[in-house]
Amino acid sequence: MTTNSLQHLHKQLSYLKDTPLMPVLFVGHGTPMNAIEDNEFAQKWIELGKEIPHPQAILCISAHWETRGTFVTAMQSPKTIHDFYGFPRELYMQQYQAQGFSDLANDIKENTSKFNLETDYEWGLDHGTWSVLKYFYPKADIPVLQLSLDYTKDMQYHYDLAKELMYLRRKGVLIIGSGNMIHNLRMLQVEGGDFNAQYGYDWAIELNELFKEKIQKGDHSALIHYKSLSKWTQLSMPTLDHYIPMIYALALQAEGEQASMFNDKIVAGALSMTSIIIN
Repeated sequence: MTTNSLQHLHKQLSYLKDTPLMPVLFVGHGTPMNAIEDNEFAQKWIELGKEIPHPQAILCISAHWETRGTFVTAMQSPKTIHDFYGFPRELYMQQYQAQGFSDLANDIKENTSKFNLETDYEWGLDHGTWSVLKYFYPKADIPVLQLSLDYTKDMQYHYDLAKELMYLRRKGVLIIGSGNMIHNLRMLQVEGGDFNAQYGYDWAIELNELFKEKIQKGDHSALIHYKSLSKWTQLSMPTLDHYIPMIYALALQAEGEQASMFNDKIVAGALSMTSIIIN
């Protein structure tokens, strides 16, 4: 980045204080029921919300907003989206009334100009975002933006775009990828209605361990080119929507930073709750 562009960036983001490098998270969000259950995953989200530096804003890359083209939410008051069906009424009554941040959305658009991002005023906060943030920041007093996933692009595109967001970490913006690194809903084995019962198929356990090994070695290339990693990758993620947010988080790892795991469990056979904090 040139001196002129750095000066321009400082001017554009003058309303945000300079901060030490913020952590980056990839959160395995699992079933929407986690939004109303007091379980071990929710308890860890509460704990992390108290431990990590308080952000000035949050940018979430959720598995549940796929688009043609890449968009960033820019409305003043994003709506709470209940993008699921067949769940208890209590879940549909949940609201997360965080404000948006249109100035920051426009800055992100301008500072990633080669990727042709557009601002969006229709979407809001889907459950990949609010079901987690309600535990991290229950007061909903931090502005929240979402970045969409362009389903027409390959994994390298998403990784390269994420690299362009690194400057946000120096402006107190917490970036969260929300998905699940293993996510095959058709193969879930749910006993007694408990989506969070700890159980993994042999292939899911094997692949989860392989993913963790590559993450801890910083071997991002292997995870970008996931098809050559294992014969089980197609089974573990028949669609890529829940995997891509992890790629965004890994791309934001700075030299010398460590990637640590939390909520490291496989539930219902084919759903990995394994999550990552980079700092």
